[in-house]
Amino acid sequence: MAINCIRLITAGSDAPGMNSVVRAVTRAAIYNGLQVKAVYRGFKGLYNGEIVEFHTQNVSNIIQQGGTILRTSPCPEFTTPEGREQAYKNMTEAGIDALVVVGGDGTMMGTRIFAQEFDVPCIGIPATIDNDIYGTDTTVGYDTALNTIIDAVDKIRDTATSHQRLFFVEVRGGSAAGFLALNGAIASGCEECIIPEIEAKEDQVGQYVQNGFKKTKNSSIVLVAETKETGGALQYAEQVKREFPGLDVRVSILRHLLRGGQPSAHDRIIASRMGVASIDALMEGQRNVMIGLQNDEIVYVPFSKVIKNVKPIDKDLMDILHNLSI
Repeated sequence: MAINCIRLITAGSDAPGMNSVVRAVTRAAIYNGLQVKAVYRGFKGLYNGEIVEFHTQNVSNIIQQGGTILRTSPCPEFTTPEGREQAYKNMTEAGIDALVVVGGDGTMMGTRIFAQEFDVPCIGIPATIDNDIYGTDTTVGYDTALNTIIDAVDKIRDTATSHQRLFFVEVRGGSAAGFLALNGAIASGCEECIIPEIEAKEDQVGQYVQNGFKKTKNSSIVLVAETKETGGALQYAEQVKREFPGLDVRVSILRHLLRGGQPSAHDRIIASRMGVASIDALMEGQRNVMIGLQNDEIVYVPFSKVIKNVKPIDKDLMDILHNLSI
C-alpha cells in the first residue's frame, strides 16, 4: 500500500518533547513527499473531525515548547466500536492513509485496537514522563521530568536542612511504575525512595527513621511514587508523625509540575530521532509498531509486545541508593 497522506496525533497526558516530535514527524514526512494532516485534541479530535493540514511553517519555533500544540483530550467515545468507526470514517474522508500517534501506554493500546479493526498502518511514538513503556529504554519527556525533580528537590533540601526536617516528596508513578522516583532519588541525593515495584514493609519507613535519620542526619528527603500501591507521600508522613511525634515532617507533592517546562536537550534529540524514524518506518512498509530506543539504536517494537509486557525496573539501583545514603 502506497502512503500519500499521514495523520499525526498527540494523545493521553502531555509530556515535554511532544512538540519536538510533532515538528520532526511533520518535516520528515514533507521531506519524503507526504502530505501531513494533524488532529487536534487527540482521539477526541479524530472522532469530531478536527483535522487540519500541516505545512513546515506550522511547526516552526516549537521544538523548545512544552506541552503539545495539538492539544490532547480524553475521548470516551473512542473506547467504543461505534466511536472508532466514526473516527475511521473521518480519517478516510480526509484522505489519510496512515497514522503516527504520540503518547503513553494507553495511547498505544487504543492505537493497536484501531489498527486491527480497520487495517490501518499505524506507528506509535512513546511520550510519557513515567518511562513505563515496554520496548524502549527511554520515553520522550522522561529526562525533562527527572531534571525537574532534581531542581525541586535541590530547593526543598535547602529548607529541610535549615529547619532539620524530614520531607516526603511525591512524584508521578504512572501505572505502578517507580522509574521517576528511583532515578530521581539517586540523581538528587535523596536518602530513600518508595516505589511500587519493591514492596514496602509496614515498618520500612519507621526503621529508616530510627536507624538513619535520627542517628546520622539532621535532615532527610524521601521520594515517593504516586500510586495506589504505595499510598502516596501523605500516608507515609502520617505514619512517621504517629510513631515519632517529635520529628518535623513535611510533604511536598510535585505531580503535574513534572509534565511541564521546556524539554531537555536529550528529550529534543530522541523526539527528533523517533519522529524521523516513524516516517522511515512507514516508507519501509512497517505497520502497527512503536518506535523505541534500545542501547541508543532505533528499533521497531510490535504493539502486541508493547501492550503485553511490563517494563522491568533495575532493582540494583535501589542498592546503589542505599549505599550512597548512609
